[in-house]
Amino acid sequence: MKNLWNDTTAETLIADYAKRNIDRQLALRVYTTRLLGGDPRLVLHGGGNTSVKMKVTDLVGDSWDVLCVKGSGWDMAVIEPPGLPAVKLDALLKARKLNSLSDEDMVALQRANLIDPSSPNPSVETLLHAFLPHTFVDHTHSTAILAIVDQINSEALSREVFGPKMGFVPYIKPGFDLAKAAADIYDANPAVEGLILDKHGIFTFGDTARDAYDRMIHYVTLAEDYVAKHGKPAPQSVVLPKRIATAADFTSALRGAVAVHHGEGRFDRMVSDFRTSPEIIAFLNSPRLAELARIGVSTPDLSIRIKTGPMVLPAPDADQLETWPAVIREHVGRFVHDYTAYFQANNARDDIKRTMLDPMPRLTLVPGLGMFGHGRTLKDARIASDIGEMWIEAVRGAEAIGSFKPLTHPELFELEYWSLEQAKLAANKPKPLTGQVALITGGAGAIGAATAKLFATNGAHVVVVDLDVDKAAAVAKATGNDSIGIGCDITDPAALRVAFDRAVAHYGGLDILVSNAGAAWEGGIGEIDDALLRKSFELNFFAHQNAAQNAVRIFKQQGTGGVLLFNTSKQAVNPGPKFGAYGLPKAATLFLSRQYALEYGPLGIRANAVNADRIRSGLLTDEMIANRSKARSLSEKDYMSGNLLGLEVTADHVAQAFLHHALAERTTGDVTTVDGGNIAAALR
Repeated sequence: MKNLWNDTTAETLIADYAKRNIDRQLALRVYTTRLLGGDPRLVLHGGGNTSVKMKVTDLVGDSWDVLCVKGSGWDMAVIEPPGLPAVKLDALLKARKLNSLSDEDMVALQRANLIDPSSPNPSVETLLHAFLPHTFVDHTHSTAILAIVDQINSEALSREVFGPKMGFVPYIKPGFDLAKAAADIYDANPAVEGLILDKHGIFTFGDTARDAYDRMIHYVTLAEDYVAKHGKPAPQSVVLPKRIATAADFTSALRGAVAVHHGEGRFDRMVSDFRTSPEIIAFLNSPRLAELARIGVSTPDLSIRIKTGPMVLPAPDADQLETWPAVIREHVGRFVHDYTAYFQANNARDDIKRTMLDPMPRLTLVPGLGMFGHGRTLKDARIASDIGEMWIEAVRGAEAIGSFKPLTHPELFELEYWSLEQAKLAANKPKPLTGQVALITGGAGAIGAATAKLFATNGAHVVVVDLDVDKAAAVAKATGNDSIGIGCDITDPAALRVAFDRAVAHYGGLDILVSNAGAAWEGGIGEIDDALLRKSFELNFFAHQNAAQNAVRIFKQQGTGGVLLFNTSKQAVNPGPKFGAYGLPKAATLFLSRQYALEYGPLGIRANAVNADRIRSGLLTDEMIANRSKARSLSEKDYMSGNLLGLEVTADHVAQAFLHHALAERTTGDVTTVDGGNIAAALR
């Protein structure tokens, strides 16, 4: 492993932080923490921790010896000084004299001694950092180290690989007991430069930031070199079907199968992230893949991300795709059964009340193809995929020099259902549309952009589709929540199909279609050019039909229902003069929404329409507003607020109607009018 320490970079960071009155030691702690956190072979997504012991002065001028230790939830790769909360050291050291300390009391002790009470919770391994006497302490879950410690003879092998300069700590769940045991092992041999934690990871320490960091890189490199030198050849690949299916062939079916069904058409949906590479496929083609997946995770910290390990599907035969939805459901059912049995068996060992987490897999391995990470958000799905890549690396290393023997499932259960880890998960409250994917046509227009923003605020990932690709990308960026923009002429059925397929490739599927794009052309119906009328129908009717067909195609593959929402306009029920070319296809689209409600309700697919009027947008431009208000001898303000409420209706109000229908679980075939009140346009 390459040592990334750079004196110039370190001193530059120190100088920058000095301008903010950040101590040199803390600046160096940030620097090496980022070096460690930036390499996924060492640290992944909130894992690992570092610390520095120093003096600080509180608000009233009192000086304290403190431990600045990584705070819970901070990513080491991008950590800032607030991510290393200062805890009064004397109080932590006194705790070592205790015979026992519950996890909850340990957290309370640490929080009670924070210099800044608004700081995040210090790491669950804070006491271990405190009990070691060194100024700087580093801890990672190096995949190379895990290859050594995930063995049945892990202690003997560790002593062979690392020599007498590293202590060895048998596995103990993180917390007070581990901290005391590790400190006792260090005290028995204060000459060691670090500690190897069985089935867990590695600690290194030193009087300077560079000492601790250099030692981490040195001992991780020893592990890497040992695996490279002593590793046996990988086993031969399993025999694969002649034609392997693509991820696109069954991504939606897999996403639907791992959704949690709460009955009566209610689902907690997940987003999927697909990964593949020659290295991934080479590992997935191992004849022992299913066995290795059942054995467990390479370090217990991963259990809160991918449970007891991955789910494995058979290699997908492109010539038997019609059977694949059933194959996927069978394997998901088996995973759920096994996970439920795991929970019940281990939960019965004591009288602690626990609620089983949803039993769905978070990582799916497919020989010959790649792997899918699953999560309630795209971020969570990508984390699962990242962990999958590092799980592969650790297991491959362990198998190369012996046999993969991580923690047993009963030991793993203690950490997965650890009260402190459960508290982290409980803090992540889902939003109404969390886990759902919405595609919005005309997404860069006023109504589309407002709807995208509102849906994302409520948890959805949004696909912004617009004829102008740059505007689509800009709206997606402003929308946030990992939304994407796609340029597409929605009157081109082939291009529209590609847009929907890109949504599936990016998120795994689709749950909501907001068919919103449209344009208006003025002219008397008796004089309008036939080509212009057909053009209007292509955009204002057939594009809605083609979009709905694509959405239903995906909804049926997923088997979790779905929502079709159509922007149909007041013109659909209350035609205005010289707007027939717009109103006629919109009227057809209104009835299209009801036809979908009629035919696809049995599949849990809801279809509703929103009729809006006089919304400032690309359709109702400032020029058009000026012309129409002038023709009615009204001011623009009076024209735009010419309704029963006397208030202008905005794109945000239309977005609220779309959100209402996205969440209205028992409403289909409905039309919601958003026009401030117009009796002539009221449905009869």
